[in-house]
Amino acid sequence: MVRGSLRELKAELVDNAFAWHPLPPLSARRTSGLPASLRGPARWAPHAVVVFLCLLLLLVEASINSDPYGMVRGLFLVAPLMLALFRPIAAFWLSLAATCVGVLLVVPVWGAWPWSVQGGTAHLVVMLVVAARKPPRVAAHLWGVTAVVGVFLTVVGGNHPSLWMRDTVDFAVGTVAGMAIVSGAALGVLLLVRGWWQSQQRVEQQVEVVREERSRRTVLEERTTIARELHDVVAHHMSVVAIQAEAARYRVEDPPEELVAALGTIRENAVAALTELRRVLGVVRADMPSVPEAPQPTLADLDTLLDGVRAAGLGVRKTTTGAVRALPPGVELSAYRIVQEALSNTLRHAPGAPASVELSYVLSGLGLRVVNEAPDTAPQPSPGAGHGLLGMRERAAMLDGVLTVGPTGDGGWAVEAFLPVPIDPDGEEGVVPGGGGGADARAGDGTDTKELSGSGFPADRTEPAP
Repeated sequence: MVRGSLRELKAELVDNAFAWHPLPPLSARRTSGLPASLRGPARWAPHAVVVFLCLLLLLVEASINSDPYGMVRGLFLVAPLMLALFRPIAAFWLSLAATCVGVLLVVPVWGAWPWSVQGGTAHLVVMLVVAARKPPRVAAHLWGVTAVVGVFLTVVGGNHPSLWMRDTVDFAVGTVAGMAIVSGAALGVLLLVRGWWQSQQRVEQQVEVVREERSRRTVLEERTTIARELHDVVAHHMSVVAIQAEAARYRVEDPPEELVAALGTIRENAVAALTELRRVLGVVRADMPSVPEAPQPTLADLDTLLDGVRAAGLGVRKTTTGAVRALPPGVELSAYRIVQEALSNTLRHAPGAPASVELSYVLSGLGLRVVNEAPDTAPQPSPGAGHGLLGMRERAAMLDGVLTVGPTGDGGWAVEAFLPVPIDPDGEEGVVPGGGGGADARAGDGTDTKELSGSGFPADRTEPAP
């Protein structure tokens, strides 16, 4: 055990005594609470403290005794302190050497033995600077070596022929004991504070890791949900392709063999793709036994959603702009989910605040805007972590759309999205009957090409939905 301790002592305090280990500046996290103009200089606060202490000790030592050696004694004190900024272990040995030189050569001048107040303070600061950057066991070695050197100097003073030194042996015993107690307490407090700080850093790192993992898992879950919902859309189209390919050859009298073979290949590929889609969906549903099997909603179901929101106590108004027409199922599903999530956030974060839902059918796509006014009372903190916003962004990005969220000027909140739709060369295909057909539909299409307002919606024509 003793040999092991000596080997550790040699490895830590002897083998790498002159290793270059500069005192690093404070991390940005430790200065994050300061004003921006002070963060840069504050990072060098430890270096400034050491330099200030050096100047203070030099001034005190030079002025406390009016003798020509004051400045020399001051240099004995500050040299190890300055060296501790770059080579901490070497600074510790230099501080001990300065103490021994002071005791053995100029004791009557120093006026205290083996440490004066200034000398003990300088050596203690050196030990603290070293211990702050080394493992905890190094602090124990520093304290032990310092105590051994103090006892050694006391023994040397007791056997010294000088009567002055023999008279001060009793004082030296008290000084060594006091230095051991003070340095031990200071090193202990330093290790406790450093251990607490390191544990806080580990907790923060773990929290950050958990937050990243939760965010990554939420993204995967949201994408899985989107894929599961779009499966029905894709499966429907593939089924139509398979049925049409099967029926096409019966609509042509005496079809060529090449056409029959091509239609058969189309049907086989459609059926195979549909089978693979179902297999993939089966894997997705494996961990979700309670997945509903109802048809996926479209914008035609939006009024039902708004009725449910009104029943929950949220006053909501829907406004439709442009010619209402049928959109690709994926666009309608994503638009419905974005409106649903935005209204859910309004219920959660702004209870009682009126909201409005705006749909803008333009020639190149669909614009959405869900805005709520400022709530009368501050809402309670929500345990959510922005996963709903993440899901809305995922849905918009999937369609190469854009989504923006942010506060409004009156204290409310706005969710704005634009979902692009490929332009039909015929221009009128897909217009919903009863939703603005005929002349009205053409007039509505005319508004689609006009300049949009700042929110991305036509500003010249608004038709409130029933």
